[in-house]
Amino acid sequence: MVFHEKYMRRCLELAALGIGNVSPNPMVGAVIVHHDIIIGEGFHQKYGAAHAEVNAVNEVIQNYSNYEDILKQATIYVSLEPCAHFGKTPPCADLIIRHQIPNVVIGCRDPFTEVNGKGIDKLKEAGVNIIVGVLENECIYINRRFFTRVLKQRPYVILKWAQTSDGFFAPNIKSQFWITGIEAKKLVHQWRGEEDAVLVGKNTAEIDNPMLNVRYGSGKAPKRVVIDRNLSLSSSLNIFDNSVQTFIFNATKMDVEGKNTFIDLEDFDHYVPEYILYQLYLQDVQSIIIEGGAKTLNSFIASNLWDEARIFTGKVNLKDGIKAPDITGNIASTYKIGNDELLIFENVINSVIYESHKSD
Repeated sequence: MVFHEKYMRRCLELAALGIGNVSPNPMVGAVIVHHDIIIGEGFHQKYGAAHAEVNAVNEVIQNYSNYEDILKQATIYVSLEPCAHFGKTPPCADLIIRHQIPNVVIGCRDPFTEVNGKGIDKLKEAGVNIIVGVLENECIYINRRFFTRVLKQRPYVILKWAQTSDGFFAPNIKSQFWITGIEAKKLVHQWRGEEDAVLVGKNTAEIDNPMLNVRYGSGKAPKRVVIDRNLSLSSSLNIFDNSVQTFIFNATKMDVEGKNTFIDLEDFDHYVPEYILYQLYLQDVQSIIIEGGAKTLNSFIASNLWDEARIFTGKVNLKDGIKAPDITGNIASTYKIGNDELLIFENVINSVIYESHKSD
């Protein structure tokens, strides 16, 4: 098994290149090995485009005139179970069988109902030698957004906020107040380009008038989500500029105006985070960053509807103001970002790795 791990690690490196571009599909990497030499690599680059296995096989075909003979003696490593159904592209299991690749090493099973175990079964029925579970937890983790959506019917939730060194979120007065430096801002914009959507509450939209885009980063601009119960926000705010799809959760209106979609939750007194996440799940939103304000963040924490929290602590003190949210979880990592400290927490209770093993 250790022999296979070095190639599976390469699959994971390749899979990570697809972040921000393949949702709601998973990120997948594939490596083809012949006599302990990598002869082809590929990853899923864009939603609706060729899968990792196809790109890896095509690289072999392009580089070797005797590709038919080589593939019949090769092993293909893939971080996620090859699909067995027709979706946007043909089944990858059929591709492997057609080229008579004799050995397939798989990182983890695909939890999606149309695939789960079916790709493995199809390959076994064709006489392919199968190994499953190489770096399994790592392969699940890289696709924690995809697994969360499939297993929990909700997006993967990332909480993000900045707090002062004395534990405050913002001043009591309604005014914009920057806690962190430009390095943190650039990193947040990069994060936005990696996720499907970003959410703010009414007060944050009103006070900060954010664009919620990636102008200091790269990648596509995320969809925007705002909670505005009584639709009291001004239509002139940046969030309503129709530049990207924007969801407005409210208690009075269900309509579509350009790229602004109004969703009436009807009951704004109970289970608001649950209703919002389920509606976003129905819209194929696989991951979301919740950026504030404090009331909004606390509502998701209280409902235990979060998977990851990214918390910046700046050097400034407020001495008084709105307290930063309290959160309990495993500290996964700490970083120095400019003059600020970044702590990343993971919610072990919601661990998709545990959930996926439980469902086996």
